Amino acid sequence: MSGPLSAILGLGLLGVFCIAFTEKILPVPPSHVFLLFLGMTAAPDGASLAILLGVTTLASASGCLVWYTVGRRIGIDRADRLVERFGRYVFLRPATYHRLGQAYRRHHVRVSLVAQFIPTVRNYLPIAAGALCLPALPFVVATLIGATLWNAGFLLTGYALHGSSQSPLTVGFRIIVIVLALEMAFMLALRYGPACWRRIRPMLG
Repeated sequence: MSGPLSAILGLGLLGVFCIAFTEKILPVPPSHVFLLFLGMTAAPDGASLAILLGVTTLASASGCLVWYTVGRRIGIDRADRLVERFGRYVFLRPATYHRLGQAYRRHHVRVSLVAQFIPTVRNYLPIAAGALCLPALPFVVATLIGATLWNAGFLLTGYALHGSSQSPLTVGFRIIVIVLALEMAFMLALRYGPACWRRIRPMLG
């Protein structure tokens, strides 16, 4: 991976923007691996790290706006059919998409923020935001905050490993496992948490 990435990063900040933007459209390479690579190899100091954070966050938000616009244009029914048909090819489970899409109706700012911390969902849930015609400004603000926190976490991790013998691929794989475990825990809590709380609440008086 480092060969193609290094070639594109040779274009400077434009290359960084293009990769981060493209990752929002099709998550290859996964954002956490890409951001770790940036932090480890392209951020010699704190100022460079801050610039990379700004560029990658702007690119991530721009990619989300593309999917938001797609959702606005095709509507909720066609968006659902699109995910049902093609979601499995980009590792997006339709059940996950629909569950969070339903939550969007009640807590669109909160879900827009939380969605940025769920792999794959963070790329495509903006389709639901657009299809439901949720207000664009709160969506953009929540997405920017979430993307900033997500990108900063991996960039800082990579920066902390700068100069070490650790491979970005090795570290990236370990973090993928951790992120997927957290995603599974989140989805289980989303699915079973309300029912468990309804059972426990009477016991608490």
